Amino acid sequence: MASRQAITRVQSIAAILVVVIATVAGIWYYTHSVPETNPATFSMEVISRPFTPMKGEEEIPMAIAEQRVVFLVVVKETGDGNGYGNAVEISATASGAAVSVNNPAIKPGEVAEVTVIPDQTSTNKILTITINGDRSGFRQTETVDIEILDWEDDLSELAAEMRDKFVPWLASNHPELGITGETEWIGTIVNPGILVVMHYMFYSEDWEMYVTWHVMISPYDWTKIYLRPRFTETQSTMAFEISSVQGEEEPHSIELPDWV
Repeated sequence: MASRQAITRVQSIAAILVVVIATVAGIWYYTHSVPETNPATFSMEVISRPFTPMKGEEEIPMAIAEQRVVFLVVVKETGDGNGYGNAVEISATASGAAVSVNNPAIKPGEVAEVTVIPDQTSTNKILTITINGDRSGFRQTETVDIEILDWEDDLSELAAEMRDKFVPWLASNHPELGITGETEWIGTIVNPGILVVMHYMFYSEDWEMYVTWHVMISPYDWTKIYLRPRFTETQSTMAFEISSVQGEEEPHSIELPDWV
C-alpha cells in the first residue's frame, strides 16, 4: 500500500511538473515568437533642405554629383499600440548615390538627417531616394526625387570666405551658439545652376549654416546666413546679414523671411 501511495505521489508531482513546464514554455513561445499584431502607427514627413522661393513646390529639387543633399525626417504619433512612445528607426536607400542617416532613431520633436551624395553615374538622371521609418512591425515609406545636373561646384572657397565673415562676430556677440574660429565645417553647394544669388550650406556638429550672397557691386553686395540647430529643428531659427561686403559692414541680426 505504501509503495502504491509513493508511486501515486511521484505521478502527481510529475504531472504538476509537466503542467508547469508546458505553461512556462507557452509563455516563452508567446512572448518571443508571436508577432505584435497592434503596433502603434505614426506618420513620417520628409523635408528637403534648403527650401527656397526660387522653386515651385511641385518642381523636382536639383543637385549635382558629389553634392551633399540633405533631407530632414520627422515623425508624429497617430495611434496607440505596441511601441507607442518608442523611437522610430529611419533608414534610406538610393541607387547611384551614397546614403547615410544622422540621428537615425527619433521620437516626435526630434529630427533625423538623410544625406544623399549622388555619384557621377547619376548625372543627367532622376535619382530616387526611398526613406523608411520602422517601429514594432509598422513601416512608413516615402520616396523623393532629385534631378542631377551636369554642373560643377566652383563656389567652395568664396562660400567659406563669406561664412568666415560672420564667425568672429558670432563668437563675440552670440557666444551661447558655440560657433568660433575653431568650429569645423563640412560644406556643400545647394541650388546649383542659379545665378546672381549664390547658395551654399555648411554643417558643424551642432549647426546647419545656409549662406547666400548677392553678386553685385556695393552697396548691393549683401551676404546672409541662416542657422538651424541640427536634430531639433526643421527650419532655421535665426538669420544675420552683412549689408555690403565691399563696404566691410558689420553683421547684424535680421528677421527670418517667410520662406525660411
